[in-house]
Amino acid sequence: MTEADGLRQRRPLRPQVVTDDNRTPEAKGGSSFSGRVFRATFLMLAAFLTIPLLGALVLLDSPIDPEPLSFKEPPLFLGVLQPNTKLQQAEKLFENQLVGPESIAHIGDVMFTGTADGRVVKLENGEVETIARFGSGPCKTRDDEPACGRPLGIRAGPNGTLFVVDAYKGLFEVNPWKREVKLLLSSETPIEGRKMSFLNDLTVTRDGRKVYFTDSSSKWQRRDYLLLLMEGTDDGRLLEYDTQTKEVKVLLDHLRIPNGVQLSPAEDFVLVVELAMVRIRRFYVSGLMKGGADVFVENLPGFPDNIRASSSGGYWVSMAAIRANPGFSVLDFLSERPFLKKVIFKLFSQETVMKFIPRYSLVLELSDSGAFRRSLHDPEGQVVTYVSEAHEHNGHLYLGSFRAPYLCRLRL
Repeated sequence: MTEADGLRQRRPLRPQVVTDDNRTPEAKGGSSFSGRVFRATFLMLAAFLTIPLLGALVLLDSPIDPEPLSFKEPPLFLGVLQPNTKLQQAEKLFENQLVGPESIAHIGDVMFTGTADGRVVKLENGEVETIARFGSGPCKTRDDEPACGRPLGIRAGPNGTLFVVDAYKGLFEVNPWKREVKLLLSSETPIEGRKMSFLNDLTVTRDGRKVYFTDSSSKWQRRDYLLLLMEGTDDGRLLEYDTQTKEVKVLLDHLRIPNGVQLSPAEDFVLVVELAMVRIRRFYVSGLMKGGADVFVENLPGFPDNIRASSSGGYWVSMAAIRANPGFSVLDFLSERPFLKKVIFKLFSQETVMKFIPRYSLVLELSDSGAFRRSLHDPEGQVVTYVSEAHEHNGHLYLGSFRAPYLCRLRL
């Protein structure tokens, strides 16, 4: 056979193209069946999850009825507000010996605070000693608070005693040396026809005659503080108690979560933190402006808690949640979306929602005119966490917390 004959007998190999027409009926049908099963399973699963969710949204009541609140754009975290880690240099004191030391006071070099288990304690020489308790019963959970009591604001008086507000029980004067407790004003006493459900902080004149204090809400108790924050109820008040006449006056009403309160050095005005409005109000208690009120500082970089005097003549303001700029603030975002707030609390508990709020601690020093002077940060809340108060004493800043199992001390 010649070479030409061999070439004629060879046939070129062509690649086989597989199409749906080439497939066997069984394979085609099997693939289609598997796809239908997958789609049906996916739709059933989606319906299984979606129907109860929609039912919950329709049938469940929301515990809050918020109104939309509008804030200015937060101040930029530049200059005085430039983030730093100065609070992380603080040392922890009495770790795992107390929980939630919200507010701090000194008589001499002896320190006092109130704790989450309802006690007022003396902190001296590394020891924690209970000096007062306003409630009774178990004090293990948030639901125990109304019976157990929750001491919050605490101040040293002029005669070696302490003035304390308990969120549930009222206003007290405590002699820490004799362990004597005197009830000055019960929370059960209606003031101008309204009950006091959430006593928060106080400040006392140097002569001990007047006590200015805040009632954060007549509707919500402290154990539901996150519901109060999300609803932003405007039923808070700044009040005055006269220790001689026993009279109580309402100085400011319709405040949205009044919190920390501080007398000016000259005692001519009282500053009151309005947490839900991220500002500080001023009420004049003497002088030509007596009885008048204005805004001392607004558009704060975070949600303020307590306010205390600084040695420079200004004020320390503590914030456990910030309004990051640049960045994203969950609370600012939700403030203008009341429907979303209602949906969230239909589905999740307060403790679950708390986990979505970044633990950024910020302490801001204000000048006597309200200008930002300096800021101290713990961006992750690693050391100073859930900060509630910055109390200055003998060159140190003592830092309270409403949740931490310790308090902190920072050298200034």
